Amino acid sequence: MSSNRRKALLLSAAAVCGTLLMTACEDGATPTPDSSAAASPGSSTAGGENGEPGGSGADTGDGGRQPVEEDKGPDGSGVDTGDGKRVPVEQSCGANDISWSTRSESQAGGYILIMAKAKSGITCYLPAALPTVAFGSDGTQAGPAEQTVGEQIKLSGSTTAYAGVNPKTTNDDSGKELDSIIVAVGDDDPNPVSLKVGTITVDKPVVTNWHTAPADAVPFS
Repeated sequence: MSSNRRKALLLSAAAVCGTLLMTACEDGATPTPDSSAAASPGSSTAGGENGEPGGSGADTGDGGRQPVEEDKGPDGSGVDTGDGKRVPVEQSCGANDISWSTRSESQAGGYILIMAKAKSGITCYLPAALPTVAFGSDGTQAGPAEQTVGEQIKLSGSTTAYAGVNPKTTNDDSGKELDSIIVAVGDDDPNPVSLKVGTITVDKPVVTNWHTAPADAVPFS
């Protein structure tokens, strides 16, 4: 091959290579790997795995997840605490939840013993506060016979709560003659009851807290 022809071939090859290099540069010098292949197996996306936001839920063991339900208590009952959980609700007693009875006692100069039991099928709580006991059309209300507040009492089944009422704490002949008392569970009870107690004289009455033993419900002066 003559030197002139060899030189022509070399120049032609150089021109072709230069054209290919120019084309590669125009299309991007560094080819990028396929984006779908770059994602590592098991990595989560913004939508999470299996459609769960952020990949939340319990791992099923096969790389998937299933939603986890928060503990909401039995049958989802109770009060929502704000974090998805619930706490049981304790029902306060109302006067209409209770079967009432009274009897006269001679101890401590004479007093009326109030007895309270939950009606059949009801479980409720008497608050740690005085029962509301009122007398007559003017609504004279009994004051506290004890210096401290008692404990909350759960009424259910045969459990009985007792409170003692001394209708007259004065030592004179003053007072009004009545034959019934009005009882409620707190001042806000919408359903107070009237209980027959026989003829009594009322003057500056007092009442004890609720107790689980009748001996503790004697309203000593």
